[in-house]
Amino acid sequence: MTVPSLVRFRHMGPWWRKRSVVIGAGCLIALITFGARTSFGLFTEPLSDLRSWDRGTFAFAIAIQNLLWGLGQPLAGAVADRYGPARVLAAGGAVYAAGVVLMSVSTSGTALAISAGALVGLGLTGGSFTIVIAAFARLVPEDRQSWAMGLATAMGSLGQFVFAPLGQAFISEFGAATALVLIASCVATVPLLALALAGGGGVDDDPGPHGSTVQAVRDALATPSYVLLTCGFFVCGFHIAFVTTHLPPYLTDLGLSHGLAALALGLIGLFNVLGAYMSGVLGGTHSRRLLLSGIYASRAAAFALFVLLPATPFSVLVFAALIGLLWLSTVAPTSGLIALMFGTRHLGVLFGIVFLSHQVGAFFGVWLGGVVYDATGTYDLMWWLSIALAAAVVHRPIQERRAPVVAAA
Repeated sequence: MTVPSLVRFRHMGPWWRKRSVVIGAGCLIALITFGARTSFGLFTEPLSDLRSWDRGTFAFAIAIQNLLWGLGQPLAGAVADRYGPARVLAAGGAVYAAGVVLMSVSTSGTALAISAGALVGLGLTGGSFTIVIAAFARLVPEDRQSWAMGLATAMGSLGQFVFAPLGQAFISEFGAATALVLIASCVATVPLLALALAGGGGVDDDPGPHGSTVQAVRDALATPSYVLLTCGFFVCGFHIAFVTTHLPPYLTDLGLSHGLAALALGLIGLFNVLGAYMSGVLGGTHSRRLLLSGIYASRAAAFALFVLLPATPFSVLVFAALIGLLWLSTVAPTSGLIALMFGTRHLGVLFGIVFLSHQVGAFFGVWLGGVVYDATGTYDLMWWLSIALAAAVVHRPIQERRAPVVAAA
């Protein structure tokens, strides 16, 4: 397979604004910011034991994090569309790191909701792979956008593979509180990496109308295909947040080791590197709506097999590999469909709105997981709810073409 070459940038001045540095910095930001947050599930049990919390307290804080990440994403995307991604990424990374540090010293449920919930959530709005994806969409031509988005998503997945065993090693060696400080030090590098994206010009290959952001949002919400895409991404958030936060304690409740739980999270991230990248490549040559339908249907099948078969180390690792291939493979075709429908000028805010739906789903996936466990003592109901929420049918009616308002303009 030949990897497509990147579009040539216009002259970008110093070495830190060269093509390879800009792309490398963006991928590292995606790796760090997404990888760090996916390690939080490893802290559910040790941090709850340290502070004498029930799992619902920790789950509620992470649910707040997901919700605020989603609520702030359209605004962060709009700012990045107007002023460029560097300032947004730098500010988001700084707030993110501060939230993780304060998470380590939070001694009450309220303090945890503010640090791990509000601050980390707001930090993620600006310092996450979603802003990187919007930036990359402006730097490559339309026929390569799906590949570029898949690359950024794959690097975020590689971060999960890196930070899951790293976070577990930190917890085992130094304890939960110190481990969070060490993770925060990694996140603190994001503002420095964001400097490489400052002033980096690219190709403005946007065929859509260059109206106001408000008008672009109105046009999108009046487009049925965009609304269906937004509803489908709700299910993606529900699945991912539930598994990320509650899979480790679910496995330990079954008598499996903490090490296996960390390995499972890492394996999900590793296989999603392949899944996200291949999704980006396939999205450039195949129907994106059918690709999304297949991904969601496959997820439902993987969940069902995992619940019905006996839980063993082998079955856990097979499940992690399968779900990893389907993990964030939805991002490239989803963002690619938005770019196809409306162009790239307002991609940050339009993808931000779809991502808000994703994070509302994530809020319910995390929060309901804690509520259901505290009420029943098991996660069984949540697994079956995840299966029932398969979004394969939602994507079938999507019209894979320019939105009528864009075509008319």
